[in-house]
Amino acid sequence: MNYWLVKSEPFVFSFDQLMSDGKTRWDGVRNYQARNFLRAMDVGDPVLFYHSNEGLEVVGIAKVLQANYPDPTAEKGDWSAVDLGPVKPFKRPVSLVEIKSNEGLQNIGLVRNGRLSVMPLTFDEFHLLLSLGETEL
Repeated sequence: MNYWLVKSEPFVFSFDQLMSDGKTRWDGVRNYQARNFLRAMDVGDPVLFYHSNEGLEVVGIAKVLQANYPDPTAEKGDWSAVDLGPVKPFKRPVSLVEIKSNEGLQNIGLVRNGRLSVMPLTFDEFHLLLSLGETEL
């Protein structure tokens, strides 16, 4: 099992929208490193959902429902998508400020490479974020 974090601007697609819809296709990723991370996702992998641009906080848990397949929104190139489904919201959102101030989270993509929209987390990073969010998987 692998652990992931995805980012979305809440005014484009929020975690509340994922909860309401029950499923979404995670598409439109046009960064090669993020695309490769999408391709590494397996069905059942847990995914933390981060609101970027507005909110700047981890707000919920999702899971991979369908592993990578060709992104139908790509007009050209070799791009991938996955399907995500909601698990549950965090009891307490974890802000980027809190993440940056936590020594155990200094190596995550949000701190090292904030431009990526899909990034891996280690087991320890994932569970530390759950703990900060007062949430269990």
